[in-house]
Amino acid sequence: MSDNTIVISIDAGETRIALIENGTIAELYIERSREKGIVGNIYKGRVVRVLPGMQAAFVDIGMEKAAFLYVADVFDAIEEYESLLDDGKKDHEENGGNGDQQPPPTHPDFKPLHPIEELLQEGQELLVQVSKEPLGTKGARITSHISLPGRHLVYMPTVDHIGISRRIEDEEERERLREIVERLKQSGSGYIVRTVSEGKSEEDLLSDMQYLSTLWAEIAKRKDSGSAPSLIHSDLDVVQKVVRDIVTEQVDRIVVDSRPDYDRIIQFITTFVPKMKYSIELYDEEEPIFDHFGLEVEISRALGRKVWLKSGGYIIIEQTEALTAVDVNTGRFVGKHNLEDTILKTNLEAVKEIAYQLRLRNIGGIIIIDFIDMEKEVNREKIFTALEEALKSDKSKTNILKISELGPA
Repeated sequence: MSDNTIVISIDAGETRIALIENGTIAELYIERSREKGIVGNIYKGRVVRVLPGMQAAFVDIGMEKAAFLYVADVFDAIEEYESLLDDGKKDHEENGGNGDQQPPPTHPDFKPLHPIEELLQEGQELLVQVSKEPLGTKGARITSHISLPGRHLVYMPTVDHIGISRRIEDEEERERLREIVERLKQSGSGYIVRTVSEGKSEEDLLSDMQYLSTLWAEIAKRKDSGSAPSLIHSDLDVVQKVVRDIVTEQVDRIVVDSRPDYDRIIQFITTFVPKMKYSIELYDEEEPIFDHFGLEVEISRALGRKVWLKSGGYIIIEQTEALTAVDVNTGRFVGKHNLEDTILKTNLEAVKEIAYQLRLRNIGGIIIIDFIDMEKEVNREKIFTALEEALKSDKSKTNILKISELGPA
């Protein structure tokens, strides 16, 4: 097996994609047809109710529940838009706004430049994009500021702004990318330069701009001809997103067991990553592709509620709507020296597994880690430093807080 391989399994009701790095599953994506999300979809909606007291509006986008549009998602001011990006409502990894002018829209000190009743009225039609899935009795969260992710750039057709991913740290490279985008972009539109753009040529960025501009023109055309409420643009499916976002020159090959998806990937790679076009394989054996690559057993072990560590310790992962809790336990591991050493070794081993699990399961939001309590401050610092180092391989932005006074967390 190549060092870095993407294996794609397509069934009637489910698509599974595994990124294998050095023989180990690093990332796993699962999309079931009946559970396909709507985040990123663009709708032509109609305002059904304006709520001045909440500075929000309900918009009919053709779903069972009306979508929720907050005033911060309707404004024109770039300061507020940057604040929204910094608040994580967009892909915070690619966020380029500085957000210094205004507190985030969810902050109690946030003051919109215009109240919602001056911006919207009942019956008004507008183009919106889903930023958060509907949950329970709540409708989807939407924004009127459209963002279209490409391979190297995120296009913001309604905002005149350039942002650079914070994960691009070299100042000369940031300035080079900014200069290219500033020179090539159309007036009145904006771009966020994604992390994968680091070191890319002007030709690469221009190709992305042309693709995204064409896509936006098609969306605008469908908006003008469509009625409200209606779906104007569906976001990419999981196969297209993975190929767009994680396929790099470091990926040795892609293996897929579906001819239509094989053809779609070939078309995408040929257009956006031509160097990759000869490393795509169509798997047509009788044995299921995940069994062929030995992934089923590893996935079953890795995605269970209890994950065993090699030493005999284990972690428990509990996901709720509000947060994810991870509990570390010594289990069968009794150590060879004193109790503190045993606890330290278990916690250090757990750090590596937790970082792996967060990436594998694509876990985000608030994560509470209950390490086994350590008496020595120096050992707590070792755990904190080890966690920082382990999470560097995850492309998602993380903010790690120090171990709390309540105990390891």
